[in-house]
Amino acid sequence: MKTEITYLGHIIRVDSGTIEVEVSNEIPSAAPIINGRLYKIGQIGTFVKIPIGNITIYGIVSSVSNTPSKSDETLLKHSFGSRFLTVQLVGEKVEEDDFEKGIGTYPTINDEVHIVIEKDLFDIYGKKDAGSIEIGKHSSSENLSVYADLHRLVLRHCAILGSTGSGKSNTTVSILKAILNGYQGSRIILVDPHGEYSSAFPEAKVLKINDPANPLFIPFWLMSFDELAYFLVGAKPTDDQKPDYRLFRELVTNLKKENCNLKSGIVNPDFVTSDSPIPFSARKLWYEMNWWLNASFNTTKKDEQNLATAIKEDDGNAENLIGAKFTSHLSTDNTKPPYKSQHQEFYSYEKKILSRLKDSRFDFLFNPGDFKDADSNKDLHHLLNEWIGSDSKLSILDLSGVPFEVLDITVGLITRFVYDSMFWGRNEPYTGKNRPLLLAYEEAHNYLNKNDNNSYSKAAVERVFKEGRKFGLGALVISQRPSEISETILAQVGTFIALRLTNSGDQSIVKSSAPDNLNSLIDLLPSLRTGEAIIVGEAIKIPSRVRLKLNVPRPTSDDPKLVEKWQQEHPTNEENYKTVVTRIRQQKF
Repeated sequence: MKTEITYLGHIIRVDSGTIEVEVSNEIPSAAPIINGRLYKIGQIGTFVKIPIGNITIYGIVSSVSNTPSKSDETLLKHSFGSRFLTVQLVGEKVEEDDFEKGIGTYPTINDEVHIVIEKDLFDIYGKKDAGSIEIGKHSSSENLSVYADLHRLVLRHCAILGSTGSGKSNTTVSILKAILNGYQGSRIILVDPHGEYSSAFPEAKVLKINDPANPLFIPFWLMSFDELAYFLVGAKPTDDQKPDYRLFRELVTNLKKENCNLKSGIVNPDFVTSDSPIPFSARKLWYEMNWWLNASFNTTKKDEQNLATAIKEDDGNAENLIGAKFTSHLSTDNTKPPYKSQHQEFYSYEKKILSRLKDSRFDFLFNPGDFKDADSNKDLHHLLNEWIGSDSKLSILDLSGVPFEVLDITVGLITRFVYDSMFWGRNEPYTGKNRPLLLAYEEAHNYLNKNDNNSYSKAAVERVFKEGRKFGLGALVISQRPSEISETILAQVGTFIALRLTNSGDQSIVKSSAPDNLNSLIDLLPSLRTGEAIIVGEAIKIPSRVRLKLNVPRPTSDDPKLVEKWQQEHPTNEENYKTVVTRIRQQKF
């Protein structure tokens, strides 16, 4: 009724999903007080309602003007001094039923439009149920909590996007803590390339590269053969027709078949391939190549050059990277024994592998503690238990010590191993569908981008986004540059939590996921306050502008205190930088 204190105005135009409202001149103030609370009329992104019998239609204000959008000169004169709102219709509520997205009954000309008060907002968003988490507070009300459907948030995948300084890390902590605190059986792995999140989750299990107390080991033998060949010698699957590549594959397969009696169970050698995650010694791999390159034989026939015909002086030591020594060739033309090896297929590979093995930056791959080889104390079931089977609901894999050039393969290995565990254990009572898992990827644009150089991590994560939900595996990507992330990944994201985004390309990623009639809400992205987000997608009832609380403790991602530090005097001393240079050379903190 027009006499109600919530009365705002009447409809003057109706389109398919948009109405135009002329605000009543009888409203005494642009900010009326209703039930002791101040409401501002005409704020972009605020709700209005249109009561029609037992149906209440809700809409969001998208624009404000002192002239109607479609008018002639006569109407302009008649409407001089009026205010007009363009409202995008979003859903309806029938009597006491729950709010539903979409419009079944459209309003008509001269229907009344009312301000949405706090009680109406509670009708839209409802109460927290057993299958939801609180995301934050609605920007229009400090008392109204906004909830997300946890099943859809996790298994339909989600993304947290925001420019630097928008509160992205804080939002990530809020979401993860809401899950961890609300669900005792929850399980999350956070891939943390910069080592920022351990301070925000003191109760988490933190595994870190090169950390003596809680080291993160990722055995190199988890790699598929294509990954291993690319990492060790730069070979690609397209090299499959080359004899050296084929022999390399055969050598790796044979080394794996030698180690089928494992602590997690005996494996049938007939089922072992070059891609099987079976431990073997990378040093022995190098030793074998070095042996065939440098061996001397008592025959020149390549087919007869073997262990039996070799003329050897010293066995060397594979573990210490010392090759075998052979009797020197007496003549360069091979007219007298011993004869030079005809097996030179590994000539381009052997030195490359040796340089990798000697590079201390890759120790977490080649010297993975108790996971080094088949004779080590632990096997993959121990590693899996450390990551997803411990008492801690959250495991943080700190990759801050990983060289950038192998970050791609490292993330790919982690993802593929976790995916395989969920796939092959999908019906087990303690994993798979019976205990779903969330994989969170911080700084995702660094290794999940459109660049083909990041092919291994991208392929593994894309597989999670496309198929993971069927086996209980959900994913969360966190990024400040969504326009650089793989389109396949973004296409599978069900819910976007978008903080302030100033780049138009980044904004378009979120806009494409929102209903067409709510693009005006997405247009607010550049003007959002720090810690404020637009949430759209499957996990939330209606796209909303939400404020997230500030978490303490926080991730260590704050900017340095520039002014404070520059006000201090720092004495010059060349000795200061010795430690820095040593760390650069060793790539270790």
